[in-house]
Amino acid sequence: MGFDQFGPVNPDRPIILSVPHAGRDYPPELLAQARVRRQQLQRLEDRWADLLIHPLIARGFTVVLARAPRALIDLNRHEREIDPAMLVGAPRDAAFQSSVKLRGGLGLFPRRMVGAHELWHRPVAWSEAQRRIETIHRPYHAELTRLMRAARDAFGHAILIDLHSMPPLPPPAAGQEAPKIVLGDRFGRSASTRLMTLAADVAAGHGIVAAQNHPYAGDHLIERHGRPESGLHAIQIEVDRSLYLDDVLDQPGPGLARIQGIIMAIAQALANELPRADYALAAE
Repeated sequence: MGFDQFGPVNPDRPIILSVPHAGRDYPPELLAQARVRRQQLQRLEDRWADLLIHPLIARGFTVVLARAPRALIDLNRHEREIDPAMLVGAPRDAAFQSSVKLRGGLGLFPRRMVGAHELWHRPVAWSEAQRRIETIHRPYHAELTRLMRAARDAFGHAILIDLHSMPPLPPPAAGQEAPKIVLGDRFGRSASTRLMTLAADVAAGHGIVAAQNHPYAGDHLIERHGRPESGLHAIQIEVDRSLYLDDVLDQPGPGLARIQGIIMAIAQALANELPRADYALAAE
């Protein structure tokens, strides 16, 4: 299985945490197929984002943490979001799904990124693509679905926090401070705006500017698991890597403890928020 799970099997609070892009278990056969060094594949990671939720694991929160690296399969993409040129042996009737991210090289199986026009020596065999989907992608999402429903049944609603990291953003305008956290809810489609406002207020209380839905509104994972009208809310949190990594954005840095505390505060605030009858209305 391509993920680790922590906390109660049946959640004891309405919060579920997902960290889909922090996986660092690179199979030797994957590295052997790469045109680039492992260090370049690591640029696909949300580098050390899993460290941001270690205190939450210690507090008993329910966490689903990817072990499989994004270079192997991207858990934040639809399982049909595949560049056909990445495959060999696919059936003629195979249905694929396009997207802006896929056209940029970052589909279910990443093909290229800045500084690397092609990541792989050869296409992925259809059987291997299916194996990755069936043993990594589907189990991850199936477990999130189960946990979310269990939390909603127990507490009246469930809130998924999907944690990511991002490169530092430029200031939006001269004299303005660049956002250090970006909250995404697919422009209200995956979570109540009340929950988004609460998360932004907690960040502001810790001196962090948080943007909402720009430039990151969230992707497949919160789109799939967020159903506000059914009491299922999903929020993506992007954290500026310079806040918790070193100067070259590679190893944990001196700001780690502070950001761990902020993520903890957001999660606890959301966990303490009671279900409201107007959540669904607020999300429309």
